[in-house]
Amino acid sequence: MLPVMADRAMDLSGVPKEVRDQLAELDLELSEGDITQKGYEKKRSRLLTPYIPHITSVELSLPDVQLTPGHSAEPSPSPEAPGPSTSSAPRSHRGHRSGGTRDDRYRSDIHTELVQAALAKHKEEKMGLPMPTKRRSAFVQSPVENCTPPDTSSASEDEGSLRRQAALSVALAQSLQSPDYWINRSLQGSSTSSSASSTLSHGEPKIQPLPQPSTAIVDVLAHLRIENSVPPDVTSSSSRLDLPPAVKGMSRGQSRCSMLDNTADGVPVNSRVSTKIQQLLNTLKRPKRPPLSEFFLDDSEEIVEVQQPDPNTPKPEGRQIIPVKGEPLGVVSNWPPALQASLARWGATQAKSPALSVLDITGKPLYTLTYGKLWSRSLKLAYTLLNKLGTKAEPVLKPGDRVALVYPNSDPGMLWVAFYGCLLAEVIPVPIEVPLSRQDSGSQQIGFLLGSCGVGLALTSEVCLKGLPKTPNGEIMQFKGWPRMKWVVTDTKYLTKPSKDWQPHIPTANTDTAYIEYKATKEGTVMGVAVSKISMLTHCQALTQACNYCEGETLVNVLDCKKDMGLWHGVLTSVMNRIHTISVPYAVMKACPMSWVQRVHIHKARVALVKCRDLHWAMMAHREQKDTNLSSIRMLIVADGANPWSVSSCDAFLNVFQAHGLKPEVICPCASSAEALTVAIRRPGARGAPLPARAILSMAGLSHSVIRVNTEDKNSALTVQDVGHVMPGALMCIVKPDGPPQLCKTDEIGEIVLNSRAGGTMYYGLPGVTKNTFEVIPVNQAGAPIGEIAFTRTGLLGFVGPGSLVFVVGKIEGLLSVSGRRHNADDLVATALAVEPVKTVYRGRIAVFSVTAFYDERIVVVAEQRPDASEEDSFQWMSRVLQAIDSIHQVGLYCLALVPANTLPKTPLGGIHICETKQNFLDGNLHPCNILLCPHTCVTNLPKPRQKQPVGVGPASIMVGNLVAGKRMAQAVGRELGVVEDQDLIRKLNMWPIVMHQFLSEALQWRAQTDPDHVLYVLLNAKGVAVCTSTCLQLHKRAEKITAALMEKGGLNTGDNVVLLYPPGIDLIAAFYGCLYAGVVPVTVRPPHPQNLTATLPTVRMIIDVSKAACILTTQPLMRILKSREAAASVNIKTWPTIIDTDDLPRKRPPQIYKPPTAEMLAYLDFSVSTTGMLTGVKMSHAAVSTLCRSIKLQCELYSSRQIAICLDPYCGLGFVLWCLSSVYSGHQSILIPPLELESSLPVWLSTLSQYKIRDTFCSYSVMELCTKGLGTQTEMLKARGLNLSCVRSCVVIAEERPRLLLTQSFSKLFKDLGLSPRAVSTAFGSRVNLALCMQGTAGPDPSTVYVDMKSLRHDRVRLVERGAPQSLPLMESGTILPGVRVIIVNPETRGPLGDSHLGEIWVSSTHSASGYYTIYGEESLQADHFNTTLSFGEPQTLWARTGYLGFVKRTELLDSTGDLHDALFVVGSLDETLELRGLRYHPIDIETSVSRTHRSIAESAVFTWTNLLVVVAELSGSEQEALDLVPLVTNVVLEEHHLIVGVVVIVDPGVIPINSRGEKQRMHLRDSFLADQLDPIYVAYNM
Repeated sequence: MLPVMADRAMDLSGVPKEVRDQLAELDLELSEGDITQKGYEKKRSRLLTPYIPHITSVELSLPDVQLTPGHSAEPSPSPEAPGPSTSSAPRSHRGHRSGGTRDDRYRSDIHTELVQAALAKHKEEKMGLPMPTKRRSAFVQSPVENCTPPDTSSASEDEGSLRRQAALSVALAQSLQSPDYWINRSLQGSSTSSSASSTLSHGEPKIQPLPQPSTAIVDVLAHLRIENSVPPDVTSSSSRLDLPPAVKGMSRGQSRCSMLDNTADGVPVNSRVSTKIQQLLNTLKRPKRPPLSEFFLDDSEEIVEVQQPDPNTPKPEGRQIIPVKGEPLGVVSNWPPALQASLARWGATQAKSPALSVLDITGKPLYTLTYGKLWSRSLKLAYTLLNKLGTKAEPVLKPGDRVALVYPNSDPGMLWVAFYGCLLAEVIPVPIEVPLSRQDSGSQQIGFLLGSCGVGLALTSEVCLKGLPKTPNGEIMQFKGWPRMKWVVTDTKYLTKPSKDWQPHIPTANTDTAYIEYKATKEGTVMGVAVSKISMLTHCQALTQACNYCEGETLVNVLDCKKDMGLWHGVLTSVMNRIHTISVPYAVMKACPMSWVQRVHIHKARVALVKCRDLHWAMMAHREQKDTNLSSIRMLIVADGANPWSVSSCDAFLNVFQAHGLKPEVICPCASSAEALTVAIRRPGARGAPLPARAILSMAGLSHSVIRVNTEDKNSALTVQDVGHVMPGALMCIVKPDGPPQLCKTDEIGEIVLNSRAGGTMYYGLPGVTKNTFEVIPVNQAGAPIGEIAFTRTGLLGFVGPGSLVFVVGKIEGLLSVSGRRHNADDLVATALAVEPVKTVYRGRIAVFSVTAFYDERIVVVAEQRPDASEEDSFQWMSRVLQAIDSIHQVGLYCLALVPANTLPKTPLGGIHICETKQNFLDGNLHPCNILLCPHTCVTNLPKPRQKQPVGVGPASIMVGNLVAGKRMAQAVGRELGVVEDQDLIRKLNMWPIVMHQFLSEALQWRAQTDPDHVLYVLLNAKGVAVCTSTCLQLHKRAEKITAALMEKGGLNTGDNVVLLYPPGIDLIAAFYGCLYAGVVPVTVRPPHPQNLTATLPTVRMIIDVSKAACILTTQPLMRILKSREAAASVNIKTWPTIIDTDDLPRKRPPQIYKPPTAEMLAYLDFSVSTTGMLTGVKMSHAAVSTLCRSIKLQCELYSSRQIAICLDPYCGLGFVLWCLSSVYSGHQSILIPPLELESSLPVWLSTLSQYKIRDTFCSYSVMELCTKGLGTQTEMLKARGLNLSCVRSCVVIAEERPRLLLTQSFSKLFKDLGLSPRAVSTAFGSRVNLALCMQGTAGPDPSTVYVDMKSLRHDRVRLVERGAPQSLPLMESGTILPGVRVIIVNPETRGPLGDSHLGEIWVSSTHSASGYYTIYGEESLQADHFNTTLSFGEPQTLWARTGYLGFVKRTELLDSTGDLHDALFVVGSLDETLELRGLRYHPIDIETSVSRTHRSIAESAVFTWTNLLVVVAELSGSEQEALDLVPLVTNVVLEEHHLIVGVVVIVDPGVIPINSRGEKQRMHLRDSFLADQLDPIYVAYNM
């Protein structure tokens, strides 16, 4: 990688003109803030690289690969001069036996010195990352003892981790910057910045080191000095409309100031949360997001930023590889015709010769099986299987059937007998692991294997059978995903001796399947590789020739003898050559790591079969064994020597044991694969001959699949050892792993493919997958096949070096492809292990895998945390791992998670089950105790933020933009209000005065005269019983009494404001009309909650103060509350205005009833808190009230003979109009159900509808949600009670928001069984400026639903798509436009009308709009702006009111009541609440819907922005241990579906997100509480 400093000073005159132009453009982008400094430098250096004079790069084709002789590649500490960590070990562990609990064997002492040195100097410095906030109770770790099941293969070994750890041959960067500097630098770019894998920028000022490690992190953060630390605030939309203080009451700004002391740059100082967010922002210093663009062309907008190919990417330059041939397979006269024939021969001629010795748990020999016993027992088993399991007519097994072998590793003898017994019976053995529980990791996949192989019978030992999990009645449990199994015990006492005349059939080896070996894929699927009889025999012959096995040798085998090298060498080839095998099971190794070395010493073994972990363990424990001698070994076969990190394990082992007679040339790494069996093995060298060479490769080259010698940066070099030559009789090629199997070039890394008679033949029962793996014909550059012969894919990645030596650098299944570069999971694990794992990581258990997020793979690292690790240690370790992996591998991590010790799913040998871990991560079942997400650093393919078009947009361009393209203007009109002309109809309906009169007070008086006994209101309690009714006359009389009291006690003037403080009921209605009769202005206020005065009383006080009320009308209980001592704790009770209780009023009539001089006079004030937390009061005139009532009457066809049911809050908006006003105007009967009653009796609303046979009902979303959640499961019971909803014609949800489609659909579906018509449910829409724009009427068409493209919506464009289209959002029409209402869609910035393909602000023109905000000082500009505004062009004379909501109008195919095509209005969301991020407009509800869907435990969620960070708050309904599972899920879903990076994830308890009476989220209140640190969150994660 090139330093950047040179290019600044260089003379650009020699650079071509087009490059100079590109550089000028870059400079401009930097000056305008469109690119980060880091991105700028990266792009600049990329452009200039070809023109900077630099060291001539080493050009090579592969034969010249720089190879270092012998083991000198990396000097390891010699026994005479042990390194610091080795020398201290005897002191700390003297006299302490190496038991299973020792932790230093999970640490790499060999090559971590440099890593430690590099990181040591940063120990004193604090981290620059904000630590997550965690509630202490949330994660009490249970002690490990409780987690570890006694005496199972506990997690002491992850096969890979120890090996890698021991084997780390890479030193971390020698000059790593301090963690805070590094993170700040790498994160600096915006989410569009170039990847964190770029070189760290030079020449930028470092942050001052922060000493005093004891200082609290918050204090450090508060004083953290970072240049340009004030983050740009891009959340405030240019069209935000703040109300004047008198209207807002305590506005957002004020309420925040009262809670926090703001610093000059708006960062609250004394809030821990906001300090951390500020720190995160400083860490993420990003350029300011440009605002929203004016026009948007759907098709040209690409979601993903396509990364331009880097001209400096290394490319292969060698010639095409020529297939490599192994030595010919020799023909030996006495080789048997089949493997069973060997056993028969030794069983007869060498019966006393030992075949297998098995050790007990202490490492002492348990028993020895001779060849005679092995033969006779196998014979018995074969006879039993064929003759004793069924009847002669119907045998259970026939030759060719598949049989599962279920034996523990600790009992290889039984497995040998079962395996050879099956071969003799000509049934096909399928060795598998012992299932330990019904939910075993991978149990389902083993079930898939058994199913695909058609296995119905399992052989096992008596001891193993007893240990299997049983059902209560003693039967063996049905394992998850397994077919039905029959279990057969194969202990000798249960076998039958064959009759004299019975002989097994031993045919010459042919192509029939001999056995099936299981293999797990990267995705976790387990498949069976079938090995034919001829392949098995040929493989044994090839191994015999390659390893030069002799008859009667001794072999020590530490590997699993069910599969792979353990089976091929330790069970098959050993019997062919009459070798004595000493099996050292895994359980013995855990108790005594030196046991295999002791066995070699005692038995003078010639061959040992081990893995790197066994070398490592023996080395750690060797001090306790002084007298071991390994000079007898001629071949130490390292089964996983193909792993790049095995080099240092081999070196270190040799270093320690050379003194004990171990010869350097006997170490023989090999490479194998389940499909091709042994691929290559190093033959033992001659004494004193030079050792094979090694390749030191550049990691950067490797990531591009190119072999390059690493000459400069030792920190990112990988040393690999060869795995010898190709097997005898085989032919090898290297092909490209992706796409057609094209031959690689000599300096290119690819997949090794093998043609050999000794390989697997197929995946049993899976012909489709078989073809792609076992029948590959390589092609040349031109795409032509190179021959006829088929090769088998091995799944190994590597290359062929000089002298035809094979080098393996990784496996396909461990490959992580990020941004076009390949990384090996094992390499990343090794790097992570080198970062002080001892303090943090439990027994070296680390898993690395990739998940797909936003069109690329992202790397996830999961490690088990030691029970005693501190929070600080864990966080420190995570930030250092980030640093190390970025430094060495040049790749960013997406997520780092630490889980409690012993909780990751295990493989049968105790390693980590990667696939299941990944599934748990994706499903939210990992339960981490610490987590760090870094989406800002590693998601580098987000598109550039949208750019703003030129501002001067006039009518012409808008006309061109919308209309010339053939689009209609976006507007819709309700039908005419008109005047009823038919006098007969008027008389019939008794409604002439209402047509004449414009005052509700007159309407009530007229009804009291003409129809005194008509019941207008019925109030129900929770039991559905009418507790109060009111006829026209009773209501009039009660109103008169209240008027008299007001005049007598209140001392009021006409036009004074009077607060009505009543529970929902008829008293409230009477008080309202009493005020109208008295000529005062009523203000309805929700009474305070007696149990929660501190939270609810201040709002009451605020409305009373803001409305300047002269008097309060209320009930006696509420009056007592207002004057109580509890109330005094929240507000000043001495300054209440006059309080009149209206419970027991004397019968008095007022001297006269007030009649307003004009209908434009104020009728009442409507106060409400908006979703953005603003308190707003609007003025409703008498004319507006009567027009609104008339409009509703026409739309819903309301007459005096009708009954409607209302379950709404009666304090503001349309709820108040329907509760208090509509019945008096139209004469229909209203059945009132206070929503509070549903809390004590859920079915009361629905049973009322059924009992009274109601046709029209009105409710709120909160009522609908209560019924859906609470009664959804009880529909059968309700039906049995006779509840029937078939009478309901319309059920209208009253709301000031986008229709909640999911909720209305769920409600309709759930109660369909009770007769509810699917067409009944619809919504209404109102706003502050106009309480009712739409309501589904009786005559209009059904509400329509459309699907819009969310991408377009973010650009304020509306593009309809088909249902189910990706990125589609369903929207329901908000109801039919009311009579007398006209709406138009307007651009909120230019105020010009828009076409119907645009999203814009909904403006309304109607006679029932409110006449203005209620202000004391008369803010005329705001009134004009919101209530009496005009379009910038088009219709200058029409006055409009701005609703503050975004929406669009679409013409549908349906007809309205007049026969015209119906124009539907779709509300999308509040303009004040939209989030402007990345230059696009987002609606919080869309992000919240995605978040709530992501995990079953998320009860509710809310989003808001703080400066330019997106904050997601999620309520956790599950257990607290699930809290951290939600962080990656939430981050992922928002990234995938909305292309946004979440900055902060806050997990809180249920009920924390504040909701208003209409069920709408109060996001701004939530934001203020969060910043003031008042949420008591369970967990706060700051994403990097």
